[in-house]
Amino acid sequence: MIVWINGAFGAGKTSTARELVDLIPNSTLYDPELVGGGLSLLLPQKRLAEVDDFQDLPIWRRLVVDTAAALLAEVGGVLVVPMTLLRQEYRDEIFGALAARRIEVRHVVLTPDETILRERIDTRRQHPDDPEAEDRARRWCHRHVEPYRAALDGWLGDDAYAVDNGGRTAAEVARAVADAVAAGLAAPCGIVQTPEPTGETVAAGVLLFDEQDRFLLVDPTYKPGWEFPGGVVEPGEAPARAGMREVAEEIGIELDAVPRLLLVDWERPQPPGFGGLRFLFDGGRLPAAEADRLLLPGAELRAWRFVTEEEAADLLPPVRYRRLRWALRARERGTVLNLEAGDPVG
Repeated sequence: MIVWINGAFGAGKTSTARELVDLIPNSTLYDPELVGGGLSLLLPQKRLAEVDDFQDLPIWRRLVVDTAAALLAEVGGVLVVPMTLLRQEYRDEIFGALAARRIEVRHVVLTPDETILRERIDTRRQHPDDPEAEDRARRWCHRHVEPYRAALDGWLGDDAYAVDNGGRTAAEVARAVADAVAAGLAAPCGIVQTPEPTGETVAAGVLLFDEQDRFLLVDPTYKPGWEFPGGVVEPGEAPARAGMREVAEEIGIELDAVPRLLLVDWERPQPPGFGGLRFLFDGGRLPAAEADRLLLPGAELRAWRFVTEEEAADLLPPVRYRRLRWALRARERGTVLNLEAGDPVG
């Protein structure tokens, strides 16, 4: 199990975490900032200069999960993780990958009043021997107060158990967190636990269109980016039937007919992913009355929307957007396309 202590930069996460490991039996402090420190020595300076925060590096998010899993395999028990996560897509990626490893996460957020938070930022000392570095760190923390407030007013406030640590000692806050975990108030995150593939996979997606010829996308809780309704084809299952099953499971819509194949795309392995075959089908038009009956499984999908091809460019990861564009061209031409890594062949 992981107790993830979230909050603004400078909110007191690390000091709370240090106290918490003394209150939760068999617990270990794991600070992902150490991963970022290691990357500063491993990655070329040119790559580091491209981001404002280590969290924007895909390798950081991957290593945070891999290190947590390795630590739990080594020491067992509970990991206490003090780490700010303000972008929901990063929370999805990290918590989803932990869930895929069957690692339960209890998500807590510290919520001091903004005045107290800014005072703490001004008085904390990260680089006592380097005034310039101290000033840069302080200004960096202040810049992230507003994104923290926006996240707290939105997804973060809904996702995490809030503990007000304004005017309380770290020991008092740690006791409040420990009590919340023990009482089940800081409950396990309701995120789908999809096992990670151990080899190449076959997946089937279905495009469903509305009366304006827009197509349906869904927003998974367990990975970044939007997606077509669909999922992994089970052993012995026909891809088209898998697409129909996934549409019924994900959004509660039973397709009347087997959807027409638009394309097959071979996805190149990109570690840690194994790649495989991706089928995309035309599920036809979804009348407005039927769209109104869409149901989402809360642990797996958080939202759905009909979008245009242009709007999808800002929602889909590049590999899926390329696949979508060719699927729409195949639908227009009434043909089937064979793709390799997103490009037609043959």
